[in-house]
Amino acid sequence: MAAGARPHRCAAVLGLSLRTLTRWRENLAGGHSDGRPGAVRPLPAWTIPDEQRAAIRAVCNEPRFASMSPARIVPALADEGSYLASEATFYRVLRADGQLHHRGLARAPRSTPEPPTQTADAPNTVWAWDITWLPSTVLGHFFRLYVILDLYSRKIVAAEVWDTENAAHSCTILQRAYLSESILPMHPLLVLHGDNGSPLKAGSVLALMHVPGITPSHSRPRVSNDNPHAESLFRTLKYHPSLPAAGFASLEAARAWTHRFVQWYNHEHLHSSLRFVTPAQKHAGEDTAILARRAEVYRAAKARHPERWNGRRTRNWSPVRSTTLNPVSQRSLEPIAKRVA
Repeated sequence: MAAGARPHRCAAVLGLSLRTLTRWRENLAGGHSDGRPGAVRPLPAWTIPDEQRAAIRAVCNEPRFASMSPARIVPALADEGSYLASEATFYRVLRADGQLHHRGLARAPRSTPEPPTQTADAPNTVWAWDITWLPSTVLGHFFRLYVILDLYSRKIVAAEVWDTENAAHSCTILQRAYLSESILPMHPLLVLHGDNGSPLKAGSVLALMHVPGITPSHSRPRVSNDNPHAESLFRTLKYHPSLPAAGFASLEAARAWTHRFVQWYNHEHLHSSLRFVTPAQKHAGEDTAILARRAEVYRAAKARHPERWNGRRTRNWSPVRSTTLNPVSQRSLEPIAKRVA
């Protein structure tokens, strides 16, 4: 610039804006055009003086308020005819002095961990299993229905009913699922998700998973929403018209009905989350051709009567490529993105 170069061209070479370059040159020359860092600003009119802050600390440290939060201290002081500051000011003073801790004997609240998430983009990559109760004709007596569901196709790969609920039955139904789907030893792509019940996470069950190389996955403790696909299947089962309202008379009757339900669900039920193809069709990869034929029917109908669509697209008949168990929400990703930025 001393040799005659234009300032904006020098700023472009440095990758800076002209205003930034000008401000930096003035600061180096001692001008300090930007006086914000060293500016003396007057305190706002609502600033709490030091003696009042000391009074707030003294009140919060009184024995009668030692186990109470500012949300309870302020109303208690108001009942005594005293007002020191708002609840927010109490919190700010305690935070500035390092005294903002959990008060009382109750355990401090803890943040809930994120739910386990798995994505299935092919059959036999993610399974979900769970246990539900089927009513009997005897009041208070229930049969236990074990179900293993393929997350990608929603196909029931194994189901059985027993009188009791234990880890031995879990091993039996898991072995049946291996055989029905021809799972080879050391199948590293398969994940089996279940809840935290002892029949699904016993040592014998985990050892049986280790043989073919299945990765176990479990829901969070005391959270029933972490296995939503199995719960949705159970809702369809419990509200099926063929379910006996009075319950099952015997274990054999419950098993016979379960066998018919599994056949209907896998081979006749048009699943809404699969673009209304059956789970068996999705599991076998037949959904792509079926949905392509449906799309062709809609395109032909639109060509005959375009006014019915009024310029809009036809119904989406594209195949569902993947299914995610407990997808990560954007709200939980925002803090991570901010920390990375």
